[in-house]
Amino acid sequence: MLNRIVLVGRLTRDPELKYAPSGTPLVTFGIAVDRRTKSASGDRETDFVNIVAFRQTAEFVSQYVGKGRLVAIDGRLQIRSWTATDGTRRTSAEVIAESVQALDRPKEGTTAVAAGAATEGIEVAAGEYGMNEEADPFADE
Repeated sequence: MLNRIVLVGRLTRDPELKYAPSGTPLVTFGIAVDRRTKSASGDRETDFVNIVAFRQTAEFVSQYVGKGRLVAIDGRLQIRSWTATDGTRRTSAEVIAESVQALDRPKEGTTAVAAGAATEGIEVAAGEYGMNEEADPFADE
């Protein structure tokens, strides 16, 4: 069996970094993905997809990606069901990201944090991603 999703879209909100009870970092965010076809009125339709990433991927997203950035997501679909406080049965679909790649550069004159990346108490050394502190992780080689 296969459960694999590849999406390219723009973040609709800044990532929210949180920690699971086990201490594992996780980040949640949403992306907007335009459909290839147009509607009857000639407009492109857009799907809004919730994304969750864990561990190093979560740390990368929280440090270097913010609202409006173009990203590629490689992951799997997960469907969750639960009973709400009012007794109704709820279901949600989200993509569990195994890989997130930034496809564009931050706007001129902004840092990752100023571009909207949420850090909420986490510090990730630039060396963990093979770069020095002044290096642009999206620069052409």
